Amino acid sequence: MRIGSIIGLIVVVWLIIGAIAAGQRGYFSTPPAQCSQFATIALNIVAGPLNYTGLDPQGGCQVPQPS
Repeated sequence: MRIGSIIGLIVVVWLIIGAIAAGQRGYFSTPPAQCSQFATIALNIVAGPLNYTGLDPQGGCQVPQPS
C-alpha cells in the first residue's frame, strides 16, 4: 500500500469521526441559519476525534455590510 493512500484513509476516518461528533451535539438537527453556525459545524468536523477530549470549537465570522 502506498503512503498517500494510508494518509488519505486516515483523513477520511478523521473527518467521519468529526461529523459523528457534530451530529451527537445536535448540529445537524436544523440547517445553519447564520455564518457562525456553519463555521461551528465545520470546525467540529475538522477537529475530528479531538471533540472527544473536551475540545468544543466555536466558530464566528463577520459578514461585511453593504455600504
